[in-house]
Amino acid sequence: MFFSDNKTGKLNAPNATSEENGTIGMNGKANEAISRRKVLKTLGIGGAILAGSAFGGSRFASAESLQSSGKGERQVMWVASVEELTSLPPGQLKDGLHVFVGGYFMSGDGGGKLVRYMAGSAKADNGGTVHKPVKGQGCFEVVHDGVGDFRWFGIFDAKTNADGALDALVNDLSIRRVEAYSDLNFVKRHVFHRSDIEIDFQGHTVTTEGIELNTVDNPFGAVMFFQGIKTDMVHTVTLTEELPEYSDIFEVADSSIFVVNSWWHAQIKNNPGGSAQRELDYLIQVTEILDATHVRFNYKLGWPLAKGRQLTYRKMNPVFRCRVRNMSFTGIPVPPNGTSSRPFPTWDQIGSNPVAYEFAVECDASGIKATKVFWPVVMRRYNTHYVTERCQLMNPEERDWGGTGYLTQQINVLYGHVKDCNTSNARHLNDFTCAAYCMVENCHGDGDEYGPFVTHGQFEHDLTYIGNSGLLSFANSGSTWGDSAKRVTVKKHIASRIVAHKRITDLTLEDCHAVVTYTKPGVKMANSGSFWVNMDGLQMRGCTAQEMITISKGSSRGKRKNMIDSCSFGMLKGYEVARPIRTGTTQVGYTPCNGELTILNSEFYNVEDVNLGSIDKLTLINTWFKGLPQAGGTVKIGSREIVMQGGGLVDCCLLFTGAWDKIGDVNNAKNKPDQSITIDGGAVFGGTNGEKAFLKSVDPANVITWSFGNYRSAAADANTAHFHIQGGTNKLKAVGSHFAGGKYEAAGGAFGSGGYFFMTSCLEEKVNRTALPAENDTVKHSAGNFLMA
Repeated sequence: MFFSDNKTGKLNAPNATSEENGTIGMNGKANEAISRRKVLKTLGIGGAILAGSAFGGSRFASAESLQSSGKGERQVMWVASVEELTSLPPGQLKDGLHVFVGGYFMSGDGGGKLVRYMAGSAKADNGGTVHKPVKGQGCFEVVHDGVGDFRWFGIFDAKTNADGALDALVNDLSIRRVEAYSDLNFVKRHVFHRSDIEIDFQGHTVTTEGIELNTVDNPFGAVMFFQGIKTDMVHTVTLTEELPEYSDIFEVADSSIFVVNSWWHAQIKNNPGGSAQRELDYLIQVTEILDATHVRFNYKLGWPLAKGRQLTYRKMNPVFRCRVRNMSFTGIPVPPNGTSSRPFPTWDQIGSNPVAYEFAVECDASGIKATKVFWPVVMRRYNTHYVTERCQLMNPEERDWGGTGYLTQQINVLYGHVKDCNTSNARHLNDFTCAAYCMVENCHGDGDEYGPFVTHGQFEHDLTYIGNSGLLSFANSGSTWGDSAKRVTVKKHIASRIVAHKRITDLTLEDCHAVVTYTKPGVKMANSGSFWVNMDGLQMRGCTAQEMITISKGSSRGKRKNMIDSCSFGMLKGYEVARPIRTGTTQVGYTPCNGELTILNSEFYNVEDVNLGSIDKLTLINTWFKGLPQAGGTVKIGSREIVMQGGGLVDCCLLFTGAWDKIGDVNNAKNKPDQSITIDGGAVFGGTNGEKAFLKSVDPANVITWSFGNYRSAAADANTAHFHIQGGTNKLKAVGSHFAGGKYEAAGGAFGSGGYFFMTSCLEEKVNRTALPAENDTVKHSAGNFLMA
């Protein structure tokens, strides 16, 4: 290790020979040369630069005094600053001469470097990696090991704008890594098209005071925008057969123009339902040429593409491995509420954000902590195989205007991994639009009423979220994008709301919890503590919602069973398990749900007035409905068929309102399908409720089949009915049931033509039977029962 003697200026190398040690006298002459090879061998290039930074010396070093070692080794000259370097007399400049520069302004200021004089070079002086001598031809070029430094340009703080240095370093293809050793300010919006560059700000602050205006509505106008280049090679094919889901074999018109490992932007023509309704719109790589009209890509389709659809391929030259790390970014203020008007310049032109990528592969962003941004902190479009990690956004400048205040927005992306990130009072932490095979884990958002985790619904598929917290909203941005997503899995998540009620297929929610959240003390966030889910391959396990679950049916693509297992849901008054059809504010029916749902080992609690309908067949296994304490509750049933095995009712009534047909025709009562209820498996009913009945039907248009087996119904008072049947056409069979206390209410006219009432082998304890219909050929309820007074 070399160090300098401040008094003598002597460089000392412990245990070095006299040939390896040398002195530069204070009179400005080098008394003994240091061989370049030995310096670099002893220190490495990086160490040589550090030695140069610490080295004192005269104003000029004499090139004439440098002698050969006798072994053909070139020698190294020393100067204290860049000014001294560029002031060297032409007579001392020999082609290939190496000079240690002790610092940028003065020796030891950190801007030291090793340079080489290139007599034939015509490069422009950029102030850091290339210096022109004041007199003479050629230039000095930095000798480096691929690592660049802003200090080479005399930038030691944010007072000097760093744009020129950034351009010079990044556009130098011999530099693979750029390091910052101070805070920096940028006033330009830089666009780079190169690959294999890492910029590490090492935790220093980046600001944009005085930055140039952005173009309108341009989230890619970041301080650093890494962008692949489109080529003019465009190939279009009209599909002659369906491309099935999961296929990685794509049809082309002529495979001869495709080359293995080449990259293409593949885009299907949009569906007529929306300008952005495209199931395929990604940057993908050729992995195999199969035949004259088929090519394999590195992507399995998430959606089938029908015969006759038009598919366009454009060859791309992506950027690869452009990575930005460890930055503390502070944006600049913009006028408040940019949604109301658009003066010049507009707020989006003023605002700033740190980094963006387009047509990029393996371009990671890590350790970026930002505040006061306008557009997303990390903006991505047509990216693949990337990681965004340990990034943070706190209190952005704007979040009401679409696209603003995001930590990361990712459009048309594949194989992305977002992890260990967090936001505070932002719009979105993670936004996916047309994304596939991506994962988000251990990310957390507070002040989350805007929704930390969202997808637009542009046919996203195979997304996984693990161990996150914050509001979720999937496929919820409108029909322009398609309102569609498929195979989204969320595990171990805490949210104010989970909203996935549009056309989302095969949604899996596991160990997810919707909790009541407050926007400020005492002010509850609207609809917090709720799930809104689509019943299309839905599976929920171990989930809880403090105030509501709403199930609707927006699509019928799924092939797996709809199932809710081991969950618990609080239900506020007037809320809907199955959403009703409304005319204005008047309920007129239920959203058609022509599927089946099984709920097992679960409970609904605090039930007061809840709609449960629009499900063809609802199977309840060991599932409980528990009324609001001291008040009881009513569950309005619009399902066609309910099967209850085990579980039961506590202070609740199932009120049968009639089922609606599959198309939701509520204008003609004749279209109402029959309903049926089966209770067995040791179910238990108990307590009382406001309807004073556990099971009730009073609609004269209802046709209901009642099947009672092994279950126990115990009324808390004499006025509570085990069943209350006053209208419609009814078919009732009770065999082996146990009724205790309370009464029966069954009007004779409810079992007329086409109906029947048959009760036998039942145990009845102190039940008031006076309101049973008179026995006849179709009404039997005395024989075979065991009555206890």
